Amino acid sequence: MGSKDKNPGTVYLIGAGPGDPDLISLKASRILKRCDVVIYDNLVPEELVITLPASVKRQYAGKIANHHSLPQSSINVLMVELAREGQTVVRLKGGDPFVFGRGGEEAQYLKDHGVSFEVVPGITAGIAAPEYAGIPITDRRTSSYVMLITGHKATSKPVSDVPWDWIGKAKGGTVVVYMGVAEIETIVNRLLEAGMAPETPAAAIERGTFPTQKTLTASLSQLPALVSENSVQPPVIFVIGEVVDMHESLRWFEKKPLFGIRIMVTRPADQAVELYRQLRELGAEVVPRPTIKTEEVFDPAAWSDVRDLTAEHRWLVFTSENGVRYFMSQWQQEIGDVRSLSRYQIAAVGAGTARSLSSYNLSPDFLPDEATTEALAKQLARVPGLGGAAVVRVRGNLADDTVERILSGADASILPLPVYRTFFPEWPEEMKKSLLVRPPEVILFTSGSSAEGLANILTADELKVLTGGARVVSIGPSTSKKIRSYGMNVDIESGIHTIPAIIDELLKYYEARPNRRPQ
Repeated sequence: MGSKDKNPGTVYLIGAGPGDPDLISLKASRILKRCDVVIYDNLVPEELVITLPASVKRQYAGKIANHHSLPQSSINVLMVELAREGQTVVRLKGGDPFVFGRGGEEAQYLKDHGVSFEVVPGITAGIAAPEYAGIPITDRRTSSYVMLITGHKATSKPVSDVPWDWIGKAKGGTVVVYMGVAEIETIVNRLLEAGMAPETPAAAIERGTFPTQKTLTASLSQLPALVSENSVQPPVIFVIGEVVDMHESLRWFEKKPLFGIRIMVTRPADQAVELYRQLRELGAEVVPRPTIKTEEVFDPAAWSDVRDLTAEHRWLVFTSENGVRYFMSQWQQEIGDVRSLSRYQIAAVGAGTARSLSSYNLSPDFLPDEATTEALAKQLARVPGLGGAAVVRVRGNLADDTVERILSGADASILPLPVYRTFFPEWPEEMKKSLLVRPPEVILFTSGSSAEGLANILTADELKVLTGGARVVSIGPSTSKKIRSYGMNVDIESGIHTIPAIIDELLKYYEARPNRRPQ
């Protein structure tokens, strides 16, 4: 987009919603996939950033109390500079850009500097967090209006200019307070002094719409003590009004089987989107931390050898889902007609690879009893007629030579065909820091290389901190062996070496140990 012709770019002020990445709008998702740069805030769901196309530049601009990674003035200047370079810029903000954020200020700055902008609304936390807690903010029986109020005063103001005295006299509605943790005692006292009934139902919703959401209820007069006793931390939405009494009967989000369990997924982001979704739907908090990335590799000489094959008996050997994906892309480019694959018999290392083949309407002719490359090679070597056959070994750069060595010993003619490479990404400092501050309860590995990647990204001490209190989950024995080689324990190993089987194992684990779930 924009950067190709150097015409002035557009800045999109986009609301990402309050925490659940599925709450972002279709329009926002479409713009994110085609923009050049994303400048994102602290409360933006990590998954939205992790799964951006590789071509999109990312700039963290998170703000937390008393610390701004990038001052607002610098954010304003950066947006203008990037747009003037012809880039399409997304300013990605938590919640809605114009609800208790600085979206209005940013839009005014862009207008004053002649930069084109558009606003894409987001779902604000004051509506979404109560709904995820089973609290409707309006109800025709008890609440005919709602007030959205900031509990945080601007640094330029000595006191809040919110008319608490007036609000405390209002009847028959709901009061929703944003950013009020530090001021909650003062706010409650002002409301009580104005005449609001001490027994008015009230709730504090911490991390609303995140799977680590926590909802606490009390009477208005007891709310400050409840917040203090439970060490409630931002982000928090306070709800005051009769509608809070509906929480116990309507709460739905907190009943999911994996609710509140932080699960770190090390799988490459472009392959993990469906896994993220399935875990979220079960109530888990997904911590997306890809420890490996893949990119296509094309070897003209190897493909020339494939085209020149004359052997009557031919095999294709796949030992990863990535191998299938990149091979099929290159086959269609180099050979074209997929019907010519009928000349080959196909071997796959396990159910996951077989499932990847099935997405191209292909079925493996051979699957080993155990989903390891060694089992694949040893059992395939005993297949009648393999001697003298041409074996195209589809592979990445990290694969060892087990398949080549064993099948060569069975008199097969081996043709290695590299179609991709795996490498270890560098995590931005804020990604590493947030992970170590709030370690996951579960770390999920779907390949040995993802375990190797984690050990390369973190120091030995960081790895120890991260894994010390976590349950480590492995997709199968080969992955488990690699995990243990880096000093990590394996707590759960999938008997069937697939993603759905891993999820089933997690469900069984927590069903058998309900007291191990976060309260």
